[in-house]
Amino acid sequence: MRYLITGATGFVGGHLAERCVRKEQALSAIVRPTSDVRELEKLGAVLYRGELSDANLVRQAVSEADVIVHCAAKVGDWGPIDEYRQVNVEGLRVLLDACKGQGLFPRFIHMSSLGVYAARHHHGTDETEPLPSTHRDSYSQSKVEAEQLALSYYKEFDIPVVVLRPGFVYGPRDRTVMPRIIDGLRQGRLRYPGGGNSALNTIFVENLVDAVFLAAENENAVGKVFNLTDGEFVPKRKFIESIAKAMGLPFPTRTPPMWFAWTVTWFAETLARMKGANEAPLFNFTRLKFMGYNLDFSIEKAMTELCYRPRVNFEEAIGETMDWYKKNA
Repeated sequence: MRYLITGATGFVGGHLAERCVRKEQALSAIVRPTSDVRELEKLGAVLYRGELSDANLVRQAVSEADVIVHCAAKVGDWGPIDEYRQVNVEGLRVLLDACKGQGLFPRFIHMSSLGVYAARHHHGTDETEPLPSTHRDSYSQSKVEAEQLALSYYKEFDIPVVVLRPGFVYGPRDRTVMPRIIDGLRQGRLRYPGGGNSALNTIFVENLVDAVFLAAENENAVGKVFNLTDGEFVPKRKFIESIAKAMGLPFPTRTPPMWFAWTVTWFAETLARMKGANEAPLFNFTRLKFMGYNLDFSIEKAMTELCYRPRVNFEEAIGETMDWYKKNA
């Protein structure tokens, strides 16, 4: 089987590429001309160099693939919606269009996010929950639209789409979120709105990669959506303090009530938009959701239909993660 991965030079895509090689699956990737591809070259990947907007390049890459895993995305907590749509929706559209007329290939796995759900407290929310039509942040909005697009191609063109909704993915080599958390701890900026005892929707990157292969190999997965977490209650305070302890940094102590944190965040975002800020304000709703809301989602469907069983527990996962950051931070 040849796996074609988009976003293979990134965090999740990189781990997935390594697993492909360990499982003796052929590996190919669409990579941007400016990307560092040394690790992929070491893995022996066939590389298609160019942008996802290049329909001819994408068509060539897709024609030689059996399983497509779309991990590439623009992530962030600020910025114009058009910039996110261009990558997360229109880039996906080019991929899906390239799949039309390719005959029967086993799977198109679209990597979505639990961020598509409404920004509120969640207590066992499952895949039957309707998604909001609008989100405050451009990333979540574009991911909802991308999901809808992918599933429409399944219904209209029989593209064998599976949508995976992972929670907060962590592990070695994350160079986006974990460094921000470590930096926030160093500077004493982190707070626990509401107390810090609510759930964080964590998923260790190796558990997520397990789920990708289950989705690729399970015939009954096509056309379905699956929530994915580690299936373990991890309070935000426990997660953050595990990082602080490993890095020898002080624990956050401030616990503003949610109503106060929400109000401050609203004013901070409103002011930033009035000023046309290019960077997210310190207090923004993406961070408030991460640190304040209870983020408990059901993975019963994935366990039942994909036979997904999170293999690495939190203590092992955070230990392995922080060992890497202590050596590489």
